[in-house]
Amino acid sequence: MQKRVKTMLSVIAATTVVASTATVAVEASSQKQAEAAVEYRESLFHLLKSNMGPLGAMAKGRLAYDAQVMKTNGMRIEQLADMMSDYLSIDTRKFDVHTEAKDSIWEDFSRFESKIGELKKAASALQVAASSGDESLYRGAISNVGAACKGCHDDYKED
Repeated sequence: MQKRVKTMLSVIAATTVVASTATVAVEASSQKQAEAAVEYRESLFHLLKSNMGPLGAMAKGRLAYDAQVMKTNGMRIEQLADMMSDYLSIDTRKFDVHTEAKDSIWEDFSRFESKIGELKKAASALQVAASSGDESLYRGAISNVGAACKGCHDDYKED
């Protein structure tokens, strides 16, 4: 039993080290890979937008607050944010692809990853606020998710 616990702790420690290692941006190796990378990251952002839509409507009073939708969408946004580093780590600048991504993503990828961390933190806090049942926290939590999105758009998305 003690050996099994030690083995589990070793696996957890190794997993934590791997999970906490920053993703490194790499150049696309072909036009085909660059096109696929753009398609995948655009799909990711479409999913993000579909989860933000109801939250924005709630924050603006166009939809009634729904704690379950907030929890679900907060969880999805957090999961999508977990994928962002992987899907945006392919630097497509050297290829002829239509993208709204600014070069600054790959010029300082660690800064970009910190913005992703802000989104994950805000999405997690949204889930906590929704679980609290305290409607006075809802608008601020939704606003923080929106601000995290806007922070990335301002710095990393072409208009």
